[in-house]
Amino acid sequence: MIGTMRIGTFTYDTTRDLSGVETAATLPEIFERAIRGEFDVAELGLTFYLRLLEAGTPFVALPIFPNRVFRHSCVFVNTRSGITGPGDLTGRTIGEFGTYGQDSGVWAKGILMDEHGFRPETNRWVIGGLEHPAAPFDFIPHPHPDAVKVTTAGAGKTLNDLLATGEIDALFSANVPQCVLDGHPDVARLFPDFVARERDYHRRTGIFPIMHTVVVRRDLLRDDPGLARRVYTMFETAKDAAAERYRRGRRLYQVQTMLPWTNALVDDTLAEFGEDWWPYGIAANRTTLEAYLRYHHEQGLSSRRWQIEEIFAPELLGT
Repeated sequence: MIGTMRIGTFTYDTTRDLSGVETAATLPEIFERAIRGEFDVAELGLTFYLRLLEAGTPFVALPIFPNRVFRHSCVFVNTRSGITGPGDLTGRTIGEFGTYGQDSGVWAKGILMDEHGFRPETNRWVIGGLEHPAAPFDFIPHPHPDAVKVTTAGAGKTLNDLLATGEIDALFSANVPQCVLDGHPDVARLFPDFVARERDYHRRTGIFPIMHTVVVRRDLLRDDPGLARRVYTMFETAKDAAAERYRRGRRLYQVQTMLPWTNALVDDTLAEFGEDWWPYGIAANRTTLEAYLRYHHEQGLSSRRWQIEEIFAPELLGT
């Protein structure tokens, strides 16, 4: 039955070996099309899925995680605002793309809350498009605590431009804004040494932040009890094939890539994470998932703290 289903996901090395998959130019497009019913199986941001669970959703998540990124690197500041460290974020105006509490923002806020005493309710939050003016996403709910002040960027304004001009003091962003790529003199990362901080964070906590999961229509799982396992195996096989390409590439110094020293990075990754550095399933990701569910509730995006056993297909809880 998998061959007849519509499957939507972004383009990753972990999904390259999947056949019959529809892709899109942006992840929000995949999410919107999934939520509007265009796919039977689709990649979906964790916060999008949890918000839909609150309202009732036709999907069930599988413990497949095609997108995960350490997020100390995703906080950008206008240096003229006087922000030199996490403690300086209090009382500031901060931008976020598309919604208050996108997945990268949930992680960044949660880490800052745990490790630096950050409190989102002390800030003013501005929601908009990153490089193009855009209204908040219209295909998901937008919960946030009453104490958190959330406004929109306004007509014709982008978060990139607001950060560059100092109209917002900081930006929590899944994507690197163009002003940073262009080397704008007034914009920098909150943590310039983010790689060292992220490695230290992983060693201390065991957390490798997960952004997205894969969901399947609930009615299809009901009518075909073996479907969840087949979809899981299909994605895991594609991911394992991608990992094997990196392992084989060590012999050739990863010459199939354009990046020098990629081989050393692969060696470091294997030393840090072990052979399966991008695991699917519940057991290997329980600590990370529990942290995310806690953050999501603490930030007022869920009315209660969801449990792992409630959000994933029961037949895959033993993975």
